[in-house]
Amino acid sequence: MILEGCPLFKDLTEQELVRVRSAAREFTFSAGEIIFKEGDPGTGIYIVKTGLVQISVLLNQADRVILTRLGPGDLFGEMAVLDENPRSASSTAETETVLYFISREDLLLMLECTPRLSYFFVREMSQRLRDFNSQYVRESLQAERLSLLGRFASSIVHDLKNPLNIIGLTAEIAAAETVSPSMRRSARDRIAKQVRRISGMLNEVLEYARGSQPNMILVETDFASFVQGVIEELQPGAEEKSVRLEYQNTPPPLSLLINPPRLVRVFHNLIHNAIEMLPDGGTISLRFNLEPTELVTEIEDTGPGIAPEIAGILFEAFATHGKARGTGLGLSICKRIVEDHRGRIYSRSEPGRGAILGFTLPLPKS
Repeated sequence: MILEGCPLFKDLTEQELVRVRSAAREFTFSAGEIIFKEGDPGTGIYIVKTGLVQISVLLNQADRVILTRLGPGDLFGEMAVLDENPRSASSTAETETVLYFISREDLLLMLECTPRLSYFFVREMSQRLRDFNSQYVRESLQAERLSLLGRFASSIVHDLKNPLNIIGLTAEIAAAETVSPSMRRSARDRIAKQVRRISGMLNEVLEYARGSQPNMILVETDFASFVQGVIEELQPGAEEKSVRLEYQNTPPPLSLLINPPRLVRVFHNLIHNAIEMLPDGGTISLRFNLEPTELVTEIEDTGPGIAPEIAGILFEAFATHGKARGTGLGLSICKRIVEDHRGRIYSRSEPGRGAILGFTLPLPKS
């Protein structure tokens, strides 16, 4: 009853099945025997009666990938029959296998004489395409996850090496018996700085892994006081790099619904990113523009601007250009946080100006 139970034939009438049985021939293949190879002509379709069939493709001269395995009642080899192109995959008997074979000529004659069979054939092909698409999506997502994990690991390992090396060398100096107390204090401060740097990297990874938080808690906050507090916190670090933080206009004293701890990260990431683009010092300007439905905050530096090759992917994970350190996650984290606030983030470049990055926050509805 395997032939009659095949999805292509299971809904045919007894009279129609008689034609199928008369057209089907049985062939037996031993384990490991090739049924057909890529490039062979499509001479007919096969239905597995007993055993197991492996369908595979050759990616290159050495690597063969198994697409699927087929058991009793499964149909294969139909595509080359329909489009008259050579076989696009190879089939091999994994175990001793018995197959029904229906030649292309007999199949086309049955399709012509039995309109219902044509419908069943289209239905079967549609289901095959759906299954293939689902498998492709699953494998693509898995491949993307693995790729992302690899990029994560590569980025973190690479960026941790430098501060860990500094800590190791500084610790050796501090442990030397001939080192003066002032040098020990300097070493201690240097180690503490690198520990904070590592902590910042790990926080970025954790923030990125946390994912979007559309239901995060928003609290009513005075925006002007919030921004001034953040800038006061960032000012000492900027001055150490000979960078001046300045307001082009004062932040508006608005009451906005925000999540302060997460929005702080946006300012920290954007300003730290700008500081890194000013190795010889410079100015970072903040300006605020009140629109009818949103507040726009822009941060501009006096650096070289945004490189054209990265402008289109600036807010994607691991997108870095000309930066000596960092995980490459900062701007993608900013994008996620701003979007969680129902705002948007953007960048723009103008001739003769540095990088301009901005984000919006929605105004409360009156």
